[in-house]
Amino acid sequence: MSSIQLIQATPISLSSPLQALESCSTMAELKQHHSQIIKLGLSADNNAMGRVIKFCALSKNGNMGYAEKVFDTIPKPDTFIYNVIMNGYLQRQLPRYSIVLYSQMLQDFLAPNNFTFPCALGACCNDNAVEEGKQVHAHVFKFGFGSDGFSQNSLMHMYVKFESLEEARRVFDKMVKRNVVSWTTLISGYAQRGYIDEALKIFESSMTQRNSVVWNAMIAAYVQSNRFHEAFALFDRMRAEKVVLDKYVAASMLSACTGLGALEQGKWIHCYIEKNGIELDSKLATTIIDMYCKCGCLEEAFEFFNGLDYRGVSSWNCMIGGLAMHGKGEVAIELFQEMERKMVAPDNVTFVNVLSACAHSGLIKEGRYYFSYMTEVHGIEPRREHYGCMVDLFGRAGMLEEAKKLIDEMPMSADESVFGALLGACGIHGNIELGEQLGMRVIDLEPKNSGRYVILANLYSKAGRWEDVASVRKLMNDRGVKKSPGFSVIELGGVVNEFIAGEITHPQAKDIYAKVDEMLECIRSAGYVSNTDGVLHDLDEEERESPLHYHSEKLAIAFGLLNTNPGEILRISKNLRICRDCHQACKLISKVYDREIVVRDRNRFHHFRNGECSCRDYW
Repeated sequence: MSSIQLIQATPISLSSPLQALESCSTMAELKQHHSQIIKLGLSADNNAMGRVIKFCALSKNGNMGYAEKVFDTIPKPDTFIYNVIMNGYLQRQLPRYSIVLYSQMLQDFLAPNNFTFPCALGACCNDNAVEEGKQVHAHVFKFGFGSDGFSQNSLMHMYVKFESLEEARRVFDKMVKRNVVSWTTLISGYAQRGYIDEALKIFESSMTQRNSVVWNAMIAAYVQSNRFHEAFALFDRMRAEKVVLDKYVAASMLSACTGLGALEQGKWIHCYIEKNGIELDSKLATTIIDMYCKCGCLEEAFEFFNGLDYRGVSSWNCMIGGLAMHGKGEVAIELFQEMERKMVAPDNVTFVNVLSACAHSGLIKEGRYYFSYMTEVHGIEPRREHYGCMVDLFGRAGMLEEAKKLIDEMPMSADESVFGALLGACGIHGNIELGEQLGMRVIDLEPKNSGRYVILANLYSKAGRWEDVASVRKLMNDRGVKKSPGFSVIELGGVVNEFIAGEITHPQAKDIYAKVDEMLECIRSAGYVSNTDGVLHDLDEEERESPLHYHSEKLAIAFGLLNTNPGEILRISKNLRICRDCHQACKLISKVYDREIVVRDRNRFHHFRNGECSCRDYW
């Protein structure tokens, strides 16, 4: 007996062929129904053919090629059929096909409807077809859809994508009825272009349409612009108005907590997510891991990471990157090896984090190995970011010539980040000759980055080349480049306190400065000697006129000692690289006061405990 089994066709109701189409779940079923429709003589029926094309073009189990073949057999397709197949192309990231089909539809003298324009405008938007988009805009009014909300919102979205904010605002101002999408689109558009204050004006006028989506648009605008304090203030207003916190607002606020090192606020939001059953998708889970890592709580990050039911590649990457920032290079590599054992395929970001972990921990051998491994085993060709990590790895280790050789051998041109990594290494190791070669080149690549000028000026100052120092400063002034002021923040009781070097505006300023003096007196007896090397001419860490002893992290630590109980961990976030004097002082303060002090600077974390730092003075 033959082992071949005959496939029995699904019975089709001859009296209801269209109803049978609605029950399709696979292309095999669709083809059976389509064949029966043809037998019934309905191949020219737009209603029947439209439903066939709809399944093929829009269903997750559909087949666009089959939809095209069916479309080509229809003598006079109607607007519905054009709309469906245009949407099919758009869903498959083929916007140009949708635009061409829209043009063909007009040539066939078919009138677009309110479902046509969002698709046609979306296609112009995704294809960056500016001129075609303007023509479709004219058609919206020509065919009488100037007051249609879907079309108007699509127009706004298109103009925002084209960075034509004036046009987007003109559409918005003429809208008869605005909805949440209208407000959110315009607020996000202004925010993306950096016009945060203008975005706030629009937000403040959105009172009647303000739900969590609109609130999140404005909060996200502040976060993306690093205006974290304003994000917190807006979040407090949102809670006062009893707006429900959803996963999008939660993710934005967790990013704000990350930016400021506001651990207590971050923990509260994490707790709220769990208590209220907010959907923990991959993005939100990764944001929670990132928050704990960047607020100095690796243990909490690991606990949460290990408790996830599903760990996508972004979660693995974030945890490996967190370990890298904390100088846990060996642990980061172990986690990467576990990731491979779990059969999670790494991507290019994974290897950026692995190589960064090697760079921060001085793992030269391991860095070389994984730089080759990523290509040989996983077929991932190195990008600029990977070369930048290797340059950083060699540069931190003082292997400057090898770093330079790697740049010369790169298959693509090096950018400011790659050259900047080597310039930074020249600053650390005092290589004036190579630093001078790189300095102006990097400055020309990033003329508004004050840090590049600073490194070159400090190299000149160490060599006593004061005329060159003055020349760099003049160049900064001529270009209007300002140094980033040094500041440190510490969160206590859910309140973020910010300190600037030498400031006296804090309510506890008198007590804080007295405590700094006490701290310095105590650590002197433990061997502290001020490291004034380069301070007179240093432009990098704090303003020159600020006394070395009152750098912002020292003020934050003093505030922490005054306002916390013995044994509590002090967590400080600083926007610049910690200077050598403060680094040495922190080590001794941790020993004398028996405190763990965690400092996050611009590059990494430093865990000070019992007179030692986790970076082992390698940063």
